[in-house]
Amino acid sequence: MNKSFAFAAVSLLAFHLAAAENWPGWRGPRGDGTSAEKSIPTKWSATDSVAWKTEVPGLGHASPIVWDDRVFTVTCVPETEERLLLCFDRKGGKLLWQQSVVKSPLEKKHRLNSHASSTPATDGKLVYVAFLDVQEMAVAAHDFSGKQKWLARPGTFKSVHGFCSSPVIYKDLVIVNGDHDGESWIAALDRTTGRTVWKTPRANHTRSYVVPIIRELSGRTQMILSGDKSVTSYDPATGKLHWYLGGPTEQYVASLVYNEKADLLFMTAGFPQHHLLGLRHTGRGDLGTVYHQAEFTHPQVAWHHTKASMVSYVPSPISEGEYFFVVSDAGILNCLVAKTGELAWQEKIGSTHASLVSANGLVYAINDDGVTTVVKPGPAFNAVAKGELGDKVFASPALSGGQVFVRGEKTLYCLGGAKGSVAQR
Repeated sequence: MNKSFAFAAVSLLAFHLAAAENWPGWRGPRGDGTSAEKSIPTKWSATDSVAWKTEVPGLGHASPIVWDDRVFTVTCVPETEERLLLCFDRKGGKLLWQQSVVKSPLEKKHRLNSHASSTPATDGKLVYVAFLDVQEMAVAAHDFSGKQKWLARPGTFKSVHGFCSSPVIYKDLVIVNGDHDGESWIAALDRTTGRTVWKTPRANHTRSYVVPIIRELSGRTQMILSGDKSVTSYDPATGKLHWYLGGPTEQYVASLVYNEKADLLFMTAGFPQHHLLGLRHTGRGDLGTVYHQAEFTHPQVAWHHTKASMVSYVPSPISEGEYFFVVSDAGILNCLVAKTGELAWQEKIGSTHASLVSANGLVYAINDDGVTTVVKPGPAFNAVAKGELGDKVFASPALSGGQVFVRGEKTLYCLGGAKGSVAQR
């Protein structure tokens, strides 16, 4: 082989690997739905641009995660009451292994929830999962061969709406949100052993399903989440409180996101009141309450909306450039100016429960019928493309290596790259 050609090929491969990102947990490498990749596809259908598709055993709404040549997700098999961790070959979609994590009576849940809604997380060595085992949260770590390394039960969990607490990795910790209808808590476990490193009680004993985000803001590491009738910031290393803002409503599901240009956090919640807030992150201690008020002013609040069509309860929003996007559960996609909260436009895209993702300056919104609308941020609605799978979708997509991974009702899809076929199990 010509040496210069070989060097060029190796350089190209190295560039591709450097440009590619793993999608290691809920909402990707930054926990906010954004991808740094430039080659994510925008167009597909049930037959076009499908690299492969494969059957997923059982039922669940957990999103897929991707690490190098492996794709992971979790599921529940109602017939056996088992909660399983699944591992697929990223290249062809073959199910490589499945491991039972918990076998437990199926908990009561909301009709839009599942018994396997918690998205796994991985550090490239172990995969971390969380399920409900009767009235205890069960958190487990498995290696890439499927072997369970530890299983821990950091606390009780009771909710009439079921369970969904996706683990978050921070340095040597795995952090889980234990907001429930009882003695609520948030806890950090040692990644190697599952030992509880810290456990912080929550004030209001109210369920939430929010996954925290972690950012360096106001000169400190802040782990921020809504839920438990509040928006709260903690030090993820110790669980100690940075600040607490009461309200503005009771029930929370969507995660917060941060916009660097506006230097604001965005929080959305939709039950029983609808609230969309642009929040500052400079507070310390107890910041008081902004509770059940249609209009309010507060030093921590930059802007505020209460119109139902502009607020999400379940789907997490996304920040992209100078804009902020949120899709209501009923399916109204909103584009707002991040700094001011001014509404740029609204567009009906259909009932939606998957969270928004973005790549290469484009925002991807996939509705419950599996139709993805790809839009370019700007002052007017600009749909770049649409993709339709013909399958129900409640899980959020994963973006990695120039491909989109979508979990349908019974099928996992890999979109982009060479056209493949149905993977053999």
